[in-house]
Amino acid sequence: MVTDLFKKAKGLFGREPEPEPKPVPARKPVSPYHAVGVIPGPSVCAAAEALRGKRFLSREAPTLPLKKCDRADCQCRYEHYEDRREGPRRAREIGVAIGGHTDTEQRSQQNRGRRKTDR
Repeated sequence: MVTDLFKKAKGLFGREPEPEPKPVPARKPVSPYHAVGVIPGPSVCAAAEALRGKRFLSREAPTLPLKKCDRADCQCRYEHYEDRREGPRRAREIGVAIGGHTDTEQRSQQNRGRRKTDR
């Protein structure tokens, strides 16, 4: 009975303070080479336009909204990528013969690269 009366009195004089939200722990990227790109929103600002098409390692990415953003309703977002590298990087990978050399690759495919995803 006393507890019911106490609850009613609390309701009359104000609400209980809401508990502080627990901080969300930062997620570790799956790969140390996980990357993000800034995808500008519908009303793009000059700062976001300058970053269009660029990839950043997750830990080095600029925070959103960008510091130089001049839009009050910024709708920019991150696009996630497994790797900062993009597409074929060598002439042979895109089908270009350099110096007339057209033979197949002779190097072993085992233990190529230092990353786990290269193996």
